[in-house]
Amino acid sequence: MDFELTAEQKAFAASLDALLASSRTVDAARAWAEGSHGPGLEIWGRLAEQGVNALLVAEEDGGVGGSFVDLAVAHEALGRHLAVGPWIESTAFLAATLSGKEATAIAEGLVASVPIDGYVLDADVATVVGDGCVGDLAESVDITRRLFRCEAPAPGVHATSAGAGFEAACLAASAQLLGSAERVLADTVAYAQQRRQFGRAIGSFQAVKHALADVRIQLDFVRPLIHGAALALDAGGADAARSVSAAKACASDAAVLAARTGLQVHGAVGYTRELDLSLWLLRIQALSTAWGTPAFHRQRVLDSLLGERDVRQGAAR
Repeated sequence: MDFELTAEQKAFAASLDALLASSRTVDAARAWAEGSHGPGLEIWGRLAEQGVNALLVAEEDGGVGGSFVDLAVAHEALGRHLAVGPWIESTAFLAATLSGKEATAIAEGLVASVPIDGYVLDADVATVVGDGCVGDLAESVDITRRLFRCEAPAPGVHATSAGAGFEAACLAASAQLLGSAERVLADTVAYAQQRRQFGRAIGSFQAVKHALADVRIQLDFVRPLIHGAALALDAGGADAARSVSAAKACASDAAVLAARTGLQVHGAVGYTRELDLSLWLLRIQALSTAWGTPAFHRQRVLDSLLGERDVRQGAAR
């Protein structure tokens, strides 16, 4: 399998990075956390014009019929720049589930969410797809992810449901975790080069170097897992779900390591909400257990491997 991005995919990633880097995404995230959606929706619209919302929508429904690799590329950029809104729910879960006019609306940039495990993300601004009565705003570990209680969640819609929508959402969450972790690592390296103790930049201390190198290695292992899972989904292979779970479990672990290391290197200032880094730390904490915990995904990988073993042993008898 070739995990290298094509020239078109690299250009797509670069264009998204350029757009988001010039869009004051942190200011939009802070406003979104306070219930002011204007800046975030403006960014949503600009990304929709780039085709992000249409990636998984079939061409006959107005989409681009893109690949899951394209989806991973887009969501890594969304995570790196802290884009707000129900991106996973709209462009992954619903885009892979809906068809016809509903899918066309998603492709055209509809901000949509869906009841998941008794909660709806950003229900105060999104069109809620599926049955369910939206209740009060609930407390979320990530202040930019506004969760609303759903008093009557749609039957069968759970964060660990099987199906194309779940696999797409897991892949998107994995890519966002990778992008978020990459941003945390970059900001932490920059801080370590500037912060001085005992007359030296703390980045020159061996313990700090080793900690940051460990994060770099973990992230370098995660990216091919995500791209491999995307390729498996594109191919429709029998092991696609296993690949997705392997990517999600490892992405969660690597991102949490990046967040923990970033917090340690920054010291007490890392705990403050005034520091932009804190927004990525909270995003990682939320996404690491969203769409299946690491334990759930490891169990799914194990069950898949044991199932294959039983099949082989049965065929050998």
